[in-house]
Amino acid sequence: MPTLEWIGKDKVVNHHQEVPFRILDKKYTFNAENSDNMIIHGDNLLALKSLLPQYEGLIDCIYIDPPYNTGTPEGKWVYSDNVDDPRIKKWLGEVVGAEGEDLSRHDKWLCMMYPRLKLLQKLLSKEGRIFISIDENELYNLKKICDEIFGSSCFVGQYMWYKSATPPNLSYKIKRNLEYVLCYEKEKNNIKYGGIKKNSPSDDPFTKPQNSYKILSFPPHSIHFKGADGIIKAGVYGTQKFPNKLLDDLIIKDGVNQNTVRFENRFIWIQETLDKNIQANTRINLSKQLVLSYKREEYSAEVPPNLIDDTVGVSTTEEAGKEQINIFGKKVFDYPKDTSLIEYLLKFVDKEDAIILDSFAGSGTTAHAVLNLNKNGGKRKFILVEMMDYADTITAERVKRVINGYGKDDKAVAGIPGDFTYYELGQPLFKDDKNLNEEVPEEEIRKYVYYMETKKPLDTDRADNPYLLGKNNDTAYYFFYKKDEITTLNHEFLSTINTKATEYIIYADKCVLAQEVMEKFNIVFKKIPRDITRL
Repeated sequence: MPTLEWIGKDKVVNHHQEVPFRILDKKYTFNAENSDNMIIHGDNLLALKSLLPQYEGLIDCIYIDPPYNTGTPEGKWVYSDNVDDPRIKKWLGEVVGAEGEDLSRHDKWLCMMYPRLKLLQKLLSKEGRIFISIDENELYNLKKICDEIFGSSCFVGQYMWYKSATPPNLSYKIKRNLEYVLCYEKEKNNIKYGGIKKNSPSDDPFTKPQNSYKILSFPPHSIHFKGADGIIKAGVYGTQKFPNKLLDDLIIKDGVNQNTVRFENRFIWIQETLDKNIQANTRINLSKQLVLSYKREEYSAEVPPNLIDDTVGVSTTEEAGKEQINIFGKKVFDYPKDTSLIEYLLKFVDKEDAIILDSFAGSGTTAHAVLNLNKNGGKRKFILVEMMDYADTITAERVKRVINGYGKDDKAVAGIPGDFTYYELGQPLFKDDKNLNEEVPEEEIRKYVYYMETKKPLDTDRADNPYLLGKNNDTAYYFFYKKDEITTLNHEFLSTINTKATEYIIYADKCVLAQEVMEKFNIVFKKIPRDITRL
């Protein structure tokens, strides 16, 4: 498979493994005592790393709207779109080194995106998928690195969003009405994506002018007739009443055909398909007077087309701007994404308790979309990450207003039940890459250690022993740690263990057990902090 090369790539391909692990520092919870919904303020590279112990392999859907790298200078937008934010420049200098000074803006953008995409890929569940909004500036570069990270076989397709009917005249040669959404899956699968519901054909003919003529036979009591009872003679054709050629006399009594009748037209269906739909009680128009009875709920969602516009219920960025002003009372971002776009994409995930992540959260449109989708009893969860200082004043503030309700008079929008917890990036777990940071709460250290051992979230139920992390694959894990004391694995500690397992992995500062005791009870000693694996 062809790969993309750029200056600095060798420095960032595995950089996600070198990113220091930081805990998440809870600041407040809005509208609840506890909430699984999260808004995180901080560098999304660090935040994504911090999410791994709890969410690796569990995220059902990711939507991101990264900077498009248009070259727009900082100042016009709330954030710079030419990868010129001071924090990104500092990061490039530290990671890429002196080479970073020679990078083109495309090199910089790729260096910024690559490690973040690597972590996003790790967070996706086996059936998870990622949607990435982008325009022409980096579309082709993005496709190449996503093929490399997610696998070209996991590429679902490229959707085109009709973002604006009146885009600005930024070019002498083309007005850009479209933006793009790339979609990849964690693993290739046969899961069907459901777009909009099919329109009921109750008011539509089931013919096509390009079809060949067919004769279909309708059994007694299969047709409802809107009109007087009586007999209609065969041969009636081409009228508004009967656009289909009637080949038999039609006997109508009590508004239903009493006999088998045949019609001829350019029908879409064959006789077998018609028979199945009659059995399923599906409604079909033969004319304005002549219809089969129907069940409207038989019609399922269609596979979504690659064009996303108002035909599938998605609005433009102009409508998004109006919504933004209604929420905040002023314009916050230029060219925002419309909530309907995110809702439409999220509906492809047929799971009402899906976990949805957006690591370039902006004004919080993704959380707004999730709350909208939950109106009918859904239990979807959102995780937003925003590095800019407006994470609380704009991102979280929008979510608060959506929950409380916003707008005035005829533009008032009722609130939606919801909640979230707001976090800042906290302390690094390791103080100097060797020693544990004693300012980090012990529970956070335990979560990390258990995850590194099992790749699973920590079970908080430790009724057996306060130092028990959990049991996985018949192995019991213990983390014997005290902030201000030296802990020792000895017979006294062994006497406190009640959990039955075939193997025991026990962390402590020291171990004084004899080797034969270790072997007898299948104990593996791991020294704190030396043997704590780095994430």
